[in-house]
Amino acid sequence: MRVLFWGTPEFATAPLRALLGEGFEVCGVVSQPDKPVGRKREIIPTPVKAIALQENLPVYQPESMKDPEFIEALEIMEPDISVVVAYGKILPKSLIDLPKLGTLNIHASLLPALRGAAPIQEAIRSGLSETGISIMKMVPALDAGAVILTRTVPISSDETYGELQTRLSELGASALIEALALISIGEAVETPQDESLATYAPKVDRKTSKVDWTQPAQTVANLIRAYDPKPIAFTTLNGVDVKLFGPCVVESEIANTLPGTVVSTESQLVIACGDGAIAISQVQPAGKKRMNARDWIMGRGINVGDTFE
Repeated sequence: MRVLFWGTPEFATAPLRALLGEGFEVCGVVSQPDKPVGRKREIIPTPVKAIALQENLPVYQPESMKDPEFIEALEIMEPDISVVVAYGKILPKSLIDLPKLGTLNIHASLLPALRGAAPIQEAIRSGLSETGISIMKMVPALDAGAVILTRTVPISSDETYGELQTRLSELGASALIEALALISIGEAVETPQDESLATYAPKVDRKTSKVDWTQPAQTVANLIRAYDPKPIAFTTLNGVDVKLFGPCVVESEIANTLPGTVVSTESQLVIACGDGAIAISQVQPAGKKRMNARDWIMGRGINVGDTFE
């Protein structure tokens, strides 16, 4: 089975390695164009491209999927099937249908729940106790194709987006191999999604990652975990942004306390919410390195009575 692989970020690397490890013929890799990274704006390969270069695989990074030379290259390649994992753009129908067996997509949710750009973050932010991986046949509509296989995992109460993403990437890799095996022997069952049950996970941006202290403590803690390590939840103190990590809902006397107020710095940084309070284990004030909240307290960067906006 000749596989054309589409993917860009770290999440897509485990499935690509699994294909190579299981002996599939990866005839080409398509990844987003390389972009400047960090303060030095250094151009580095995408994680998927880096693996492709190591394995001497043909790599394509089209600026436009309408590029005639790119389309011709794919047609000459004659893939049996395409696999798309967090590529970064929606494929047109012509490219979805180009391989004779169509195109598979690994989506990090139990479809039709949490279609869209940020299903892992949304699962944590929503306080779900479980999520999973869906292997589906790709169609032009957003994550709406028939599902071939799903795998479920629990979400730990203190798990971050980064931690859950790693687990789901590995799960997606093994599920992909199983789905391809079923397709190869003609036993794959394509189950249409129930559109009435569809929910969506919108893109994450700076606005959604700002903490709203009027929300219940558990809601605030979920948001902080959902955006660790990217884009990172933040709040503001005296006009300065402070990034937050490692939240834990705690018992605290907060009656008549304004949400966002620091209520304790004795053993940990405790902040009042709209209902309840949370302790924060690590912070990163603007212009400084990430540090333990206790070190911030000892350095007099924060005091009881200070209020986050």
